Formats: sequence, structure tokens, C-alpha cells
Amino acid sequence: MGIIIKPIVTEKLTAQGEKLNRYGFIVDRSANKLQIKSAVEQMYNVVVTDVNTVNYHGKKKARFTKSGLLKGRANHYKKAYVTLAGGDKIDFYANI
Repeated sequence: MGIIIKPIVTEKLTAQGEKLNRYGFIVDRSANKLQIKSAVEQMYNVVVTDVNTVNYHGKKKARFTKSGLLKGRANHYKKAYVTLAGGDKIDFYANI
């Protein structure tokens, strides 16, 4: 499996993409910033200037069903916020 799992497409990150040239990705939990930088540069043919990462701990969840109480938790994951050089853009909707 690759380093980049999927892009994050939310209102907040779309606005940051337009204003700050920053994009978000969910990445492999064991990937470091240098690996993330090279993977984004290869995949989208852009120049990455900065990479910030955030580890998310999955929250515990519980719900009531006919068969009783089900307990579990959401998955742990890692986000990477990637800032691109001046004129570079990533268009996630181009290949839909």
C-alpha cells in the first residue's frame, strides 16, 4: 500500500487550498515527513515546501441495537498538511 491513502476534501481544507496553497491527506501511520513530501511530489508533479503531520487517536464508540449494546472504536489515522510552492495547485476533481 502506498504512503498516501486519500486526500481530505472538506470546506476548511478547500479554503486553505485557495488561500494558503495547503492541502490535506490521510497518510500511512508509519510514514515520515520526507516520505510524504516525495510521494506528493511524484503523484501530483508539484513542489512541496512544508509538511505538517497530526496523529489522530480513534475515539471509542457505542451504540444501542436490537441485539444490545455494541462497543468499539474508530480507526487511528495520520493526517498530513502539505504546503506547495507559489504557482503549484492540486485539483482533486480533475479526474472524476
